[in-house]
Amino acid sequence: MSRALAAPAPPFDAASMATATKVFAFASMCIGMFIALLDIQIVSASLRDIGGGLSAGTDETAWVQTSYLIAEIIVIPLSGWLSRVFSTRWLFCASAVGFTLASLLCGAAWNIQSMIAFRALQGFLGGSMIPLVFTTAFIFFSGKQRVIAAATIGAVASLAPTLGPVIGGWITDISSWHWLFYINLVPGIFVAVAVPMLVKIDQPELSLLKGADYLSMLFLALFLGCLEYTLEEGPRWNWFSDSTILTTAWISGLAGLAFIGRTLHVANPIVDLRALKDRNFALGCFFSFVTGIGLFATIYLTPLFLGRVRGYGALDIGLAVFSTGVFQILAIPLYAFLANRVDLRWIMMTGLGLFALSMWDFSPITHDWGAKELMLPQALRGIAQQLAVPPAVTLTLGGLAPSRLKHASGLFDLMRNLGGAIGIAACATILNDRTNLHFTRLAENLNSSNEALNQWLSQVGNNFAALGQSGDVGVTASLRQLWLLTYREAQTQTYGDAFLMIMVGFILATAMVPLMRKVQPPAAPSADGH
Repeated sequence: MSRALAAPAPPFDAASMATATKVFAFASMCIGMFIALLDIQIVSASLRDIGGGLSAGTDETAWVQTSYLIAEIIVIPLSGWLSRVFSTRWLFCASAVGFTLASLLCGAAWNIQSMIAFRALQGFLGGSMIPLVFTTAFIFFSGKQRVIAAATIGAVASLAPTLGPVIGGWITDISSWHWLFYINLVPGIFVAVAVPMLVKIDQPELSLLKGADYLSMLFLALFLGCLEYTLEEGPRWNWFSDSTILTTAWISGLAGLAFIGRTLHVANPIVDLRALKDRNFALGCFFSFVTGIGLFATIYLTPLFLGRVRGYGALDIGLAVFSTGVFQILAIPLYAFLANRVDLRWIMMTGLGLFALSMWDFSPITHDWGAKELMLPQALRGIAQQLAVPPAVTLTLGGLAPSRLKHASGLFDLMRNLGGAIGIAACATILNDRTNLHFTRLAENLNSSNEALNQWLSQVGNNFAALGQSGDVGVTASLRQLWLLTYREAQTQTYGDAFLMIMVGFILATAMVPLMRKVQPPAAPSADGH
């Protein structure tokens, strides 16, 4: 009733807006989405440099990434409600302005505590931009244009995190870590100016602030914030043997149950969990979850392998993983060609299957793998991302009325980030636990009956003797070198285990694709959105 009194503006009509204007407006929003997603991983290859510059230890420096993720994952499901309150354009504008200022503060951080606080602010403000791009694309476009828009969103959603280590490593190598954040200033200002001028698809409803379900927001923040902390820090502190991890896990679980129970019983929930009753939407969220595991876990594993096992620097890591992004870009025309001719379910099934195949190709990894050996599995992963993510977006959100898109897109995007958080935590746990197992198994064969080992130890000892070292020094050095080589091989085998674990998830997802219904998108994307 209050809307009827304060809504003189007619419903937005996408047909009345020139195509060029819609494309430019959509592209401007995609830039905002790109920099928000890029900043998740842009620091990953440069944490050592940031820690050195701010005189921080490894544990403290890890929070430069963790704080961003926690804040982002909290705000994403709230973006639908926030966009109704402030309107899409003004929320996007405020987010872009805040994200840009937070980036400036991150670059000017004077110690690790200030950096962590500013990164959390950056993640909170940047996170709300991501789901709004999904909403706007499906309101602006229909038919073949919608297919292209979905392909663009899918490319940005998976390409930005992939390019993060590449761009971050390059910037740190040629300049300093401060510019990891300063590069956001120009695109941030552009987005903050362009979006409110062009994206006028809805009106603010400030009356929603009165009587909003703030208790659910508190439960949601506790649930997601503590869950993200538990997943990020759990592998490092041996999970529930640490009292803090155990406490945050309990808080997350109880707050999650309270949030679900309250959300299902209030008249106007801030997150529409009832949308999961729709089979396509529920399956789409599952596929978003699995692709999140694959996307973020492989971005986590590959740079870690190259840094720990191969000893690569930030720039070399970036260059080695660059092929994924190249092949994903090359696959965009292929997807655009197929999407108008082939059922999207079979395209997505192909993409998920290719992702599983790429993980299989990663699994025989050895200690001497570099950019050349990583080329094929990364090429398959890049093509797979482009064939898997856009169809999931269209099949999950494409058939929804615009009135449901705002809440649905936030939940869909949240599932991708949750998948990433859980995937990274699972991989970190595998790396911790399986490395010890592989080391023990390898060590069992390193005994006096191993003739090859005896010859190697003798040769290393002779080398030290030739340098004038005593026999005891030579034996000690030989044993230390043997330990390092064994540990390197144990680590390498563990990375193969982690890739196989991801492969299993994608095989399961591939088998579930036929359960989705073919989507018939609404002919007019504007009719029932207001």
